[in-house]
Amino acid sequence: MIFEGLRQLYGRLDEDLFWIAGRAVQIIDWDRTHHFCGRCGTPLRTKSTERAKECPQCGLPHFPRLAPAIIVLVERGKQLLLARSRHFMPGMFSVLAGFVEPGESLEEAVVREVREEVGINVNNIKYFGSQPWPFPHSLMIGFTATYAGGEITIDDAEIEDAGWFSVDNLPRIPGKISIARKLIDWFLAKQGT
Repeated sequence: MIFEGLRQLYGRLDEDLFWIAGRAVQIIDWDRTHHFCGRCGTPLRTKSTERAKECPQCGLPHFPRLAPAIIVLVERGKQLLLARSRHFMPGMFSVLAGFVEPGESLEEAVVREVREEVGINVNNIKYFGSQPWPFPHSLMIGFTATYAGGEITIDDAEIEDAGWFSVDNLPRIPGKISIARKLIDWFLAKQGT
């Protein structure tokens, strides 16, 4: 037996087991990184009635954190927009994703992230589904959107390559366990494949 990180087990573990392990990793990470109250600095106590910690000095409750992120499949007729991040495995492309900023709705995050990463505008934004993503503590909220204008202009800081792809010229795409792949599979089914 050997110990491996959760990311190395992605796609190798049964999906149910992967999500159980993902939840455990997130809770352990939260427990490991939250020892003191963010308001007054007092050591926290674990609550016995819920998954939380509480400051015995000022009473501030501390719950496991989640970082909401949108993930969106943009379609243009019979094509979908895929992009390649610098940290992806060689040849891998996926749909766009990004974190939601304070004071921003999920739909506003979709519009902003797509515009920032590839310079195009979208409309007809529709909720698709969600998925916990334990790297390290995200909640991916999936959407579909329709191309509304503009030319692809890549944000070099985040994106290495991006383009429009049709069913017959798809690059390497994420594994079936991810919401990214579920979005892509939805598009493929819509095209009759």
